[in-house]
Amino acid sequence: MILIRRVKHLIENPHRMITKLMLRYCPDRVSDKRYIRYIWDEHMDYPLNLKNPKTFNEKLQWLKLHDHNPLYTTLVDKVAVKEWVASKIGIQYIIPTLAVYQSVEEINIDELPDQFVLKCNNDSGGVYICKDKNTFDIETVKQKLAEALKSNYYYAWREWPYKNIKPQILAEAYMEDSTTHNLPDYKFFAFNGKVKVMFIATDRSNPNTETKFDFFDTEFKHLNLRNGHPNADTPPSKPSCFSKMIQLAEILSKDIPHVRCDFYEINGKVYFGEMTFFHWAGIVPFDPSSFDRTMGEWLDLKQVKI
Repeated sequence: MILIRRVKHLIENPHRMITKLMLRYCPDRVSDKRYIRYIWDEHMDYPLNLKNPKTFNEKLQWLKLHDHNPLYTTLVDKVAVKEWVASKIGIQYIIPTLAVYQSVEEINIDELPDQFVLKCNNDSGGVYICKDKNTFDIETVKQKLAEALKSNYYYAWREWPYKNIKPQILAEAYMEDSTTHNLPDYKFFAFNGKVKVMFIATDRSNPNTETKFDFFDTEFKHLNLRNGHPNADTPPSKPSCFSKMIQLAEILSKDIPHVRCDFYEINGKVYFGEMTFFHWAGIVPFDPSSFDRTMGEWLDLKQVKI
C-alpha cells in the first residue's frame, strides 16, 4: 500500500517525478533548495517553512542554504578538525592519528598496529575497526574506502560543509575503555556556545540489537524523548567527565549558531569525536514532536551572516 501511495503521489505531482529522476542520474543539476524540499516531504509529516522556520529541523534546512561559513568545512573534515580542536582545548583530547592516506593503494597494514580504525575524512558513518589484523578483511575495507573517496557526501542531504573537503583516509588508534570494553558516544547540542541537551548512543557496535539513544538535560536528568532510535531498557549512567565534556563543547561551539559536539570517555579521560552541524540531516522527527519546536527556540538565526 505504501508503494502504491508513493507512485500515485508522483503521478499527481510530476515535478517530484522529475526531481526524483534528476537526483538519480544528475544530482548536481538539482538546486539545494529543491532537493531539500524533496527530502523533507519524503521524511517529515508537516510542511517545510523556509521563509519563517520555527522548529529545529526546519532551521537546520535553512542553515544548509544560508550559513556557508568556510570554517565549517574544516570542522567536518575528520583529518583537518583535529588540529583546530587541539588549538582550542588541547592536544590531550585528540585520538592519536596513525597515518593519513590519499588512496587505498597507500595503505600498508603491516605498518599499522594490531588494532586500529580506518575511515574517510569526507564520509559519515563509514568506520572500520580492526581488533585483530589476522582476521581483518583489509581488501573488502579498501574497496569500501575507495568508494567513499569517490563520493561527495554533500549530495546525500545537501549539507554544505562537506561539499569542498579534499577526500583522504584516516588511520587512528583503536580506543576502548579497559573496564567496560565499550565506547559510548556522548553527543552535546550546543547553541552559540551554550549546551542545552545531549544524548548517549549505546549498542552501536552490537550487530544483534538496534542502537539506543537516551537524551538528558545538562543536569543529567533523563528526558522522555526519542529520535531515530529507541531508548535503552536501562538508561546509561552518568559519565564521570560529564561536566568537563559540557565545558569543552561550549568552548568548541563558541560563536557558532548550532553544532553538535561529540566526545568519548575512555579510562576516565575525555576524547574528542567529531562535530556535526545537521543532526540526522534535519529530517528525523522527534517524539514527542513538541521538542522539535523547543530546540528550534534555542537556535537563533539572527546571528547568521548570509
